[in-house]
This record gives sequence, structure tokens and C-alpha cells, in this order.
Amino acid sequence: MPLGSGAFFAFLAAVFFVYWASAGWRLPRLAIILLANYLFCARYGLFYLWLLPACSLADFLIGLGLARLNNPWLRRALLAASISVNVGLLVASRHTGLVFPLGLSFYSLQSLTYTFDIYRRDGEATVSLLQYLAAASFFPAIQAGPINRLTELAKHIGAAPVLSRVEGGRAFYLIGMGVLKKALIADYLADNLINRVFDTPKLYSGAETLIAVYAYSLQLYYDFSGYTDIARGAAMLLGIRMPINFDRPYLSTNITDFWRRWHLSFSNWLRDYIYFWLPGVRGKVMPYVNLVITMLLGGLWHGLTWTFAIWGVLHGTALAATRGWWAWRGRTRSAPAWRRVLAIVGTYHFVCLTWIFFRAGSVGNALDILGRIGSFTPGFENITAVLALTIVAAAALLLVAKNWASRIEESFSQAPFYVHAAALVLVTLAVWKIGGRADAPFVYSRF
Repeated sequence: MPLGSGAFFAFLAAVFFVYWASAGWRLPRLAIILLANYLFCARYGLFYLWLLPACSLADFLIGLGLARLNNPWLRRALLAASISVNVGLLVASRHTGLVFPLGLSFYSLQSLTYTFDIYRRDGEATVSLLQYLAAASFFPAIQAGPINRLTELAKHIGAAPVLSRVEGGRAFYLIGMGVLKKALIADYLADNLINRVFDTPKLYSGAETLIAVYAYSLQLYYDFSGYTDIARGAAMLLGIRMPINFDRPYLSTNITDFWRRWHLSFSNWLRDYIYFWLPGVRGKVMPYVNLVITMLLGGLWHGLTWTFAIWGVLHGTALAATRGWWAWRGRTRSAPAWRRVLAIVGTYHFVCLTWIFFRAGSVGNALDILGRIGSFTPGFENITAVLALTIVAAAALLLVAKNWASRIEESFSQAPFYVHAAALVLVTLAVWKIGGRADAPFVYSRF
């Protein structure tokens, strides 16, 4: 039951009505969320009905121990136990041959925020098992985030929910935009160009291969940000706010800026729970080494392959080089417009280069892609007018001013309910008539 499917929206509607019918009673409300979480996961496999409660119970008990104990050795042992449970779950779900149709990588990272924050006294443990279980496996976020700080999410889920008409409109706006991003842009580009070129790059010209790489950067952004929009909108309909995950990342002026705009919940997780925990963070050399180590681990989190390792090392090296440049020359707070444009273009092309390794099935496949681009062979036979228009339109949407986008969202949110209903009907018709495959999974749902 992937987010964005008809089955998911039917499920969400059922949860919505039952949830708000019991909104005045805390225990029934929490029980409904927990039941919805497990029903959602059970669609992927009945074994989740014992696996998730067992892992969540372990972290709940570890959190209580961390909150009440002061002995540093005991607290470290408890934290190590939590790390073992969640890293073990992550490894088992990917690299043991066991079939996990619903990946639990995001679940594991989110669970670790809970025990790490309590260990560092940055968050409070919840004493309600029901409240913790409802938060730990919250169904809009369990597949692909955003990664919430679980201490904060548990508080939100435990508090009395409020949903205004404007917030409801904003939720519908996010869901509608997420579906359009996924179906009309991401899936269309993947089906009609990207998958074909990356599968058999030698059949395409250098120009077509380069266009496919640009198209993949758009597919990945619209696919993942579309997922985040749907997840945030679904949570908002239940009166729960989740963090934003993207902030116009392809307009970044350097790679550090990029990671402050791309997959924010993941980049913050890497910073707070890996980088700051590595030794020598205040030294002269180790901070640069730690950046490479952090991003290497971030790459390997996506999969234990050489392509993801190279992707992580490239980003880590770029982050270290950026930091070194600032230490040497000082950070420029303002720059002429032309230098800013060049910086954006340069950063975007570096990111596209690394996306080749992120998308490729192997290092050989990535080298084939780079080889075709380097051949400089012309030819656009496989670039149809509709495909070119979709790429141009998708790129143009990235340039919409942030305040304009906010005004559009706010205007829609405050519109009458019949405007919301009409818009959702139009979205449904658009996806049905011209969208990509309705069953295409989200890219990040496989991580």
C-alpha cells in the first residue's frame, strides 16, 4: 500500500474519520493510530505485527532506563543495546537474504533519535507505552520519512489534536502536489527516458545520456519531495506536523548549502548522531576527515555497494573542501549576482555527477554513462517533444520564487472546501489521463 495509491488514500480516509470521532479521548485516539500503523505494515507482511512491537518495546524500556539511571557505564550499555537492536534490524532487512517488503531503515534511524536524545539529556522519555508505540511506527513516515525526533513526535501524538479548516486545506494542497510531482513528472521521466538510458547507455547518444542524467536529478527530487508532501499532508490531517525535508536544493551555492536544503531530516541526523560523535570534532584535521567518514556512512546506509560508497565519499570530500576553502579565504556573505549564478550552476553539476553513481546499478554502469557523455555524440532521436517539455517545465518549477510558492499554498489553504474538492478531482483526472504508472514505487521506499 504505497503512499499515493488509491488504496492508501482509502485507508487514510477511514483512519481520518475514526480518529476524529474519538479525538476527545486520549487512549482510544492513541489506540487508533497504533492500529492504523500496524494495519499499514501488515499489508506488507504479517510478521511486522510481532517484529515492530518487539523492537519498539526494547527501545521504550531502554529509554526509561536511560532517563532514570545516572551510572555512566550502565547508560552506555543501554545505548549500545539500542544501537545493536536498530542497526541489527537495518542489516537484517537488507543484507541477510530475508524478505522485508517494507524497508525499516527509516524506522531504525528514527528510533535511534529517541535513545540518543535521552542519553544526551536532549529529550524526555515518554512513560506511556501506547504513546511511544504509536509514534515509533507512525504510518505516514515509516516507509521513507521524514525522520522525526521521536521524543518530539511522541509529544505531538500524545497531545490533544487540533485541525483547523486552513490546516486541512494545507494538508490537501501538500497531498495533491505530492501526487502530481510523483505521477506527472517523476514517473513520466523514469518510464520514458531515465530507466532506458541507465539500463542500456550504449544505445544512446552522448547528448541523450546527458539529458537523462539531468532528468534523473529532476526525477529524484520530484519523487522524494512528492513522497514527503504526501506524508506530511497525511499526518497534518491527523493534527500532527512533521518537518519539511526539502528547501529548493538545486539552487544551492555550494555543497554545504545543498545539504542544508536536501533531505533535511537525514542530513540533520548524520550531523547530530554521527558527525558530532566522531573523535576530534574540534581539532584542526579531524573535522575534515569526519566529514568524509560521515558521508561515506550516509552513502552506505543506502546500500552496501561501491556506487553508494563513491557517492558518499564524493559528497564528503566536497564538504571538506568547502570547509577548507572557507577556513583559508573566509566565507563570502554577499557576492555579485553573476558569481552566485555560477556557484549554483557549478554545485548543481557536481550533484548531477554524483547522482550518476547513486542511480547506476554498478560502477561499470556508472562508467558507461560517463563514457557516453564524454563521447560528445549528438543525436536527440529519443527525446520527444512531450518529454522535452516535461523536463523544461520541471526545471522551470524549481525557479519559482519561494514567496510565490508560499502565497499559492496559503491562498489554496484558505479557499472554500469546494475549491479543495474540485482541485483534488482535477488532480485525480490528471493522474488518470496523463500520469505515469500508478503502481510505480517511490525511489526512497527501497532504502
